Amino acid sequence: MSGHVHVLALVGSLRSGSHNRQLAEAAVKHAPEGVEVTLYEGLAEVPFYNEDIDTDERRPPPAATRLRETAARADAFLLVTPEYNGTMPAVLKNAIDWLSRPFGSSALVGTPTAVVGTAFGQYGGVWAQDDARKSAGIAGATILEDAKLAIPGSVTRFAETHPADDTEAVAQLRQVLSALAAAIEVPES
Repeated sequence: MSGHVHVLALVGSLRSGSHNRQLAEAAVKHAPEGVEVTLYEGLAEVPFYNEDIDTDERRPPPAATRLRETAARADAFLLVTPEYNGTMPAVLKNAIDWLSRPFGSSALVGTPTAVVGTAFGQYGGVWAQDDARKSAGIAGATILEDAKLAIPGSVTRFAETHPADDTEAVAQLRQVLSALAAAIEVPES
């Protein structure tokens, strides 16, 4: 995969048919040339972050280790979040918490990160997206503030159309992914 930018997508909804999962699937399917998007599976298995189980003496749970190892191989992150009660779901926050450690040298530090999502409301989940940007940014990620996509009215808009078949959504996703790819520092050979 030399020459490819690897983007790891973390989805904040665990529901198999969620519109945010479908948005991530659209990113996988329609990534620009040179960009490979992988949809991370397994966030539901990652236990809530607890420093007692994340020490040098005690290896972190396998699901958390797998998340960290997968994230360490990514060139960039695409966080895809619905909005639950005005903020991001706990599963996405938990992933950010695990990926924020060890503090200062985690997989998130310095890694270009964009946040997108869709929600039923008229603003497309911007509160959740803002919270995800804030949390990942504090954890050290390089947040692409201008690479945004908040699609409102998800229940109606995607009732009969998968986001991968929505021309406007695909074009906007491709812009976000292109911005992520452009933010990657390519080592000089």
